[in-house]
Amino acid sequence: MAISAGGTPSMPYRGTGAAFGLAVSVALHALLFAVAAGHLSMRKPHRPADEPTVIQLSLLPPPEAVVREAPTPAPAPVPPALPVPTIAAPKVVPVPPPETPRQPATMAAPPAPTAEEWAFASRYTLKNSKAYRYTWGQQVRSMMGTAVEGPDQGMVRFRVEIAPDGSLASLDTVWSTSPVAERLARQAIANMPRWPATPTGRPLVFEKTISFTPFASDGPPLYKDDCLPDPPVFSNPFAWDGQSVREPVGAKPTEKPDPQSLEDCLRQLPQDSIEAETARDQRMMKQWGWGASRLRR
Repeated sequence: MAISAGGTPSMPYRGTGAAFGLAVSVALHALLFAVAAGHLSMRKPHRPADEPTVIQLSLLPPPEAVVREAPTPAPAPVPPALPVPTIAAPKVVPVPPPETPRQPATMAAPPAPTAEEWAFASRYTLKNSKAYRYTWGQQVRSMMGTAVEGPDQGMVRFRVEIAPDGSLASLDTVWSTSPVAERLARQAIANMPRWPATPTGRPLVFEKTISFTPFASDGPPLYKDDCLPDPPVFSNPFAWDGQSVREPVGAKPTEKPDPQSLEDCLRQLPQDSIEAETARDQRMMKQWGWGASRLRR
């Protein structure tokens, strides 16, 4: 701003100041654009487009298999032979054959019952005429002859019915292990003499096994327990037919014999023999084992 001669300031030319400012502004903007363009050209130089790379592949034939021979192993060293001990063979002494073959076992027929034995059997009424049944079997076996070891030995069991007068009413075979034993037994029964009358005066029905073997015989029975009542027969308390009324079944008590009747019965018992005791022990051991006889004694 200028000061005039009178002391008052004078204003410059307005048009000249505006043009100058515009020129300065344009120059500054041009310089700024130039600097920016140069900076951009330095960061991103112009690069030509990349050319595509072509890779060529070619398949080669597989290499031929190379057969390699296995190396031949070196032979193993042979160990030296050891001396084999010589063992002398045992001397075999030939056994001379027996001069005579073994004789088969035999058992002669037992003697027939005596008249006294038949007389005792005809009056012994206890245990379904036990003495009569044993004497009858002993008579049959004594008439069958000697038993020889072999295919003809065996046993046969009959169901016998004897009429009150002592005659044979019926004879049925229950089972048999030897037809020869059955044939000989039937032949002996058919040829038996007249038997005494039954002790009770009624028909006597029983089963009897006749042993025709050289290893067993029917020994005499024991009579010392015949006066005692028979033990109660076992009956299953749980058996039920599914229809009747189910009632509990109790064991029947053993009836005690009358003292006088027991005393009279004991008087008629015969004295047991050693043979009877031995036969009883054999039967018990065969049925229940070796300890059966010791338990009862």
